[in-house]
Amino acid sequence: MIKVSISALLVALSFTTYAQHRLSLEVVNDRNQKLPNASVSVSKVKRLVQQTNAEGQAQFNDLGSGSYQVHVSYVGYGTQDTTLRLTSNQFVRIQLREASLRAEEVLVSATRARSNASTSFSNIDKQTIEKVNMGRDIPYLLDQTPSVVIGSDAGNGIGYTNMTIRGSSNERINVTLDGIPLNDAESMGSFFVNIPDFASSVDNIQVQRGIGTSTNGAGAFGASLNIQTDALQEKPYAELNNSYGSYNSWKNTVKAGTGLINNRYAFNARLSRVASDGYIDRASSDLKSFYVDGGFYGKKQSLKATLFSGKEKTYQAWYGTPEPLIKGDRGRLADYAVGMELSSSETDRLLNADRKYNYYTYDNQTDNYTQTHARIHYNNQVSDQFNFSGALHYTRGAGYYEEYRADDKLSKYGMAPVIFGTDTTKTSDLIRRRWLDNHFYGATYAFNYTPSNDLKLTLGGAFNQYTGDHYGEVIWSRFASNSELGDRYYENNAKKNDFNIYGKVNYTLDKWLFNVDLQYRTLHYKIDGNDDKIKNMNIHDDLSFFNPKAGLTYLINAQSNAYLSYAYASKEPVRKDYVENPLNAFPTPERMQNIEAGYRLRTTSFNVGANAYAMLYKDQLIPTGAINDVGGTIRQNVPDSYRVGIELDAAWNITEQFTWRATAAFSQNKIKNFKEYVPVYDEDWNDLGLKEIEYKKTNIALSAATILSNEFAYRPIQNLEFSLRTKYVSRMYLDNTSSRERSIDPFLVNDLNARYSFAALGLKNVDLMVSVNNILGEKYETSGYTWGSMNTTGERTFYNFYTPQATANYMMGINIRF
Repeated sequence: MIKVSISALLVALSFTTYAQHRLSLEVVNDRNQKLPNASVSVSKVKRLVQQTNAEGQAQFNDLGSGSYQVHVSYVGYGTQDTTLRLTSNQFVRIQLREASLRAEEVLVSATRARSNASTSFSNIDKQTIEKVNMGRDIPYLLDQTPSVVIGSDAGNGIGYTNMTIRGSSNERINVTLDGIPLNDAESMGSFFVNIPDFASSVDNIQVQRGIGTSTNGAGAFGASLNIQTDALQEKPYAELNNSYGSYNSWKNTVKAGTGLINNRYAFNARLSRVASDGYIDRASSDLKSFYVDGGFYGKKQSLKATLFSGKEKTYQAWYGTPEPLIKGDRGRLADYAVGMELSSSETDRLLNADRKYNYYTYDNQTDNYTQTHARIHYNNQVSDQFNFSGALHYTRGAGYYEEYRADDKLSKYGMAPVIFGTDTTKTSDLIRRRWLDNHFYGATYAFNYTPSNDLKLTLGGAFNQYTGDHYGEVIWSRFASNSELGDRYYENNAKKNDFNIYGKVNYTLDKWLFNVDLQYRTLHYKIDGNDDKIKNMNIHDDLSFFNPKAGLTYLINAQSNAYLSYAYASKEPVRKDYVENPLNAFPTPERMQNIEAGYRLRTTSFNVGANAYAMLYKDQLIPTGAINDVGGTIRQNVPDSYRVGIELDAAWNITEQFTWRATAAFSQNKIKNFKEYVPVYDEDWNDLGLKEIEYKKTNIALSAATILSNEFAYRPIQNLEFSLRTKYVSRMYLDNTSSRERSIDPFLVNDLNARYSFAALGLKNVDLMVSVNNILGEKYETSGYTWGSMNTTGERTFYNFYTPQATANYMMGINIRF
């Protein structure tokens, strides 16, 4: 396969074009008013995309002779498709007519970064998503964007996945779907496993790095993902998409839509199933979902209702693989068996295991969760200058972890000791379920006023409320004592009110673009009741944040600009920070100043972006290196820390057949004056307290200093494409001590993809796809954790656990569109 890729590369580089022409376009409406920021694409073999400038113009240079397909679209207007025969430099004026309101684009416009925004962002369009959408989770679609590191519990991207951007985990990545927050209100995480195959209903994704623009939901401290669902399709369609691959992995998707009925109404539906045995032993996933929407689309108004739901059952794989099975130092396995408190039979299993080892063996050691989302979106294009969008939303979630517990104390579950004659039993094997039953609902809105091409004003915000019940049940016990089925051994409820309002001003003066973005956010959070570890909880927190942002962009010419921005933001702790704080301290909010400066160049054949950033934290909540009993990272406040770096993002259409894309991110992620607390035990394992160790400057855990990606794409003919993707991630540390003994080795992974599209037998389109992931069989890990202690002489013992990722594996798919 490598030889094939090299041959394709040589063929592409040898291709030359003999005549180069310029295509200039001007986009106007039916009153001959110029339309800035219209989307224009030109395709022959390769698809090139631009947005019109303030004069409604776009220019494509260095085009060879031949026929080109030109596609133009603009919010509130019908699309225009034109075929042009290019033999010399040409100027074309394209007129768009008002059409049914395209609600999907209005939904996200208030929270999106515009093309010349003074912040760092990447856009992933539908075509890019479709190329790699064969069952793996949404984070895997973003792997080729700057500063991203991805991984999964099961090792092959199906089931629970994780992602960091600039070293920040999903608790710091704010995710919105059509402008409505997806992040769980308590954990702050976005769990795409709860909405499997949602990528099949996505039109595009914008990744904003750093604080970004104001959006609804929790503050973004690493990045924000703004996801837009499928745009309105005017013609009826039906799709059947199927994929199969390694580890018995399946993706089956059925989609259908009515198109516009009477030029006013449209309905869409999707039904999906994703399943896999996983790379890690028993790390299986059984995921199901559906999506339906229906709407009215007028010329000035639209009303759209959406309902989608996901049901997931995943086998638990968050315990990780012990380091000796990763590094080959099997001599330490016996020591790990003691530290993990394994029985003799489990010790034997560990001694004979490999890197796919899974600590859990109970048949139903699973996570089970169902989440359903209902939304109603309303949009009104009141005039050419003013529009309003608003939405009501409701999310219902319920599910549980089922766990087998060997020889657990009955007293933990409110059970009395069991007496057999003269013997008293205080422990028992049992099976428990830990439940989460929650509701999340609220409203969002945005007013957009554009009095002129030079000025745009936005006022938006949201009010959301979350309620969640947490409780545990024992569903079986070898010695049941005085328990009854349905008894709850702990129960607590949580409530969170979240209100935000923001205002934005974008102003253009000659070649300068100014923007000011002010957000006020207030929240009330409380937890009452008993946790499985902490009794009589009474946690209340009321917080208010003011998050200002400002920036400017200088338009050097029609193709390039430079920008500078400053943002300040605050963010509340998450549930586990209150309940599981390692220092038994009440957590404080995080605060961060974010400075971004960059340069962009966009031409027909070459795009490049360079960005420098500084993220300066006060009281950042950083991972300690440990995890809780459901795989969540334990965090603590540190007074002073920072993330600074540079990011590069480039694409070069070397010829019409051959494209080269690359990203690079180089950063320092440091804590100043960090204090580590290590438990100390004597030779009889008596607890002697904590030893404090100070570090003047140290690396933040799980934050890579270098992240590189590269893609070579080759199209020998219009409908056939090959791509070779490469990803490099440097060393990451499991804790905050910068110790190589407790770290994740650097890794380099290569994926090979091929896609062929054609029409036949009356079918509109057929896509045949093959993806060979990790083609060189790299053995690598993307995350992990560590724990340990010291003895009285200062000797340190530690235990490292990792999440191995799959070696060479494949997925192949066929997508049919009727």
